[in-house]
Amino acid sequence: MENFDQIFTLLAEQEGISLNTNILETGLINILALVAILIYTGRDFLGSLLEERKSLIVKSVQDAEDRLNEAKKRLVEAEKQLNQANLVVSEIKNETIATKKVILDLDALQAKKDLAIRFERALATFRSKERQIFLEIKHQIVSLVLQRTVRRVQEVFKSKERAATLINETINKLEGDLL
Repeated sequence: MENFDQIFTLLAEQEGISLNTNILETGLINILALVAILIYTGRDFLGSLLEERKSLIVKSVQDAEDRLNEAKKRLVEAEKQLNQANLVVSEIKNETIATKKVILDLDALQAKKDLAIRFERALATFRSKERQIFLEIKHQIVSLVLQRTVRRVQEVFKSKERAATLINETINKLEGDLL
């Protein structure tokens, strides 16, 4: 703090702050000479450093451009592969749909065949049952007719011999129709 006070004391005694135009006293020539020497001697050093820096920057920019071009090529190739993959996927989907249709058609055809076979079996079973029932009904009717006939013959013909011969003759006539 004392030095700071001394500076203000000196300034107050000297009548203020003023510009010194004496070149030799100010040392301006020394500073200019120093700068000139630095420029002259450091030009090669600074020039080589700047040249190295410039070449490094140019090389970095060129590498970046090369990587960018390579990335663009890979992007184009990847897009081509994506398009090809999409085509393959759509072909696979179309083939899958066609295969499903064929399989469904085959399943439907097989189901129709199975139903036809089952229907034919059911129809054959039905006809067999129908024939069996028809034969049973026919036998029952013949049996009832015979029983009625026997009763009437017995009522009409009181003799058993005559009734037995008439019954036997009637049975012999009907025998061919029963079988």
